[in-house]
Amino acid sequence: MSPVTDQKTPAVVPPTPAPPERKTRRRQSKVFGSVTRRELVLRYVLLIFVLLISIGPFLWQLSTSLKSTGEDIYTRIPQLWPSEPTLDNYTRVMDAIPVLSFIGNSLFVAALAVAGNVVFSTLAGFALARLRFRGRKIALGLFLATLILPGEATIIANFVTIRNLNLADTLLGVALPGMIAALNVLLMYNAFRQLPGEIDEAAVIDGANAFQRFWSVSLPSVRGTVAVIAIFSFIGAWDDFLWPLIVLTSPDQFTLTIGLQYLSGTFANDQRMIAAGSMIAFIPIAIVFATLQRHFFKGIEEGGVKG
Repeated sequence: MSPVTDQKTPAVVPPTPAPPERKTRRRQSKVFGSVTRRELVLRYVLLIFVLLISIGPFLWQLSTSLKSTGEDIYTRIPQLWPSEPTLDNYTRVMDAIPVLSFIGNSLFVAALAVAGNVVFSTLAGFALARLRFRGRKIALGLFLATLILPGEATIIANFVTIRNLNLADTLLGVALPGMIAALNVLLMYNAFRQLPGEIDEAAVIDGANAFQRFWSVSLPSVRGTVAVIAIFSFIGAWDDFLWPLIVLTSPDQFTLTIGLQYLSGTFANDQRMIAAGSMIAFIPIAIVFATLQRHFFKGIEEGGVKG
């Protein structure tokens, strides 16, 4: 007989039941730039709201200027389209005040402001961005500091300066303080600063001086920004009311914004003439912007070298 050995049989471990499978939710991967229908509707609602706020008063003024004297302009529900459109209000404005003379004065002031800002702001911005000289950072800091001061804080000093120069009650005295603006200098400084430095180094190697580098190398690459400051300067000079009101005293020197106050004073009850005068003042701004809009939008995203 074979000896019986005491052998321990291994304990059989029952298999552990597998955990129940959890239903995992797949996260929908959102493509960059895609919008849902809800977001799209919200965007259009906001755009329409902003459009009504910005364009609504202009449309009401335009509609009022085209309404006849027999049509009520204060209806409960605004009627944007006149029942009997007429241009008689514009004729009455021209008969009441010398509109063409006022427009000529405003154009003269605006032309000086645009020319001064285009020339001096461009030169100053190029010097601060591309030239190296002692005190450059101090000058840049002073330009930045002037943005903190409102225009009303320096209006007395400007008037005293204009009076001492014997330019009071002249159109040149109106245009002189606005012929260079610190904001326009900083815009040109930023535009010139974004240009690669290698183009200046190549121009120096070719023997170009500072003005040649400005005129032939850097300026053609920032024409869009020049158009931007030209539009801003024209609109600022054309719409300015407080400074011409302080400097000018002779009616034949009045700009259009000053001359239009006669409509609100003499014909305060006739809002049709006031609206017609506002539309006349708006026409030159629309023409300037329509002419330079291509360069304006190009200047917003400008900064590279054009090939």
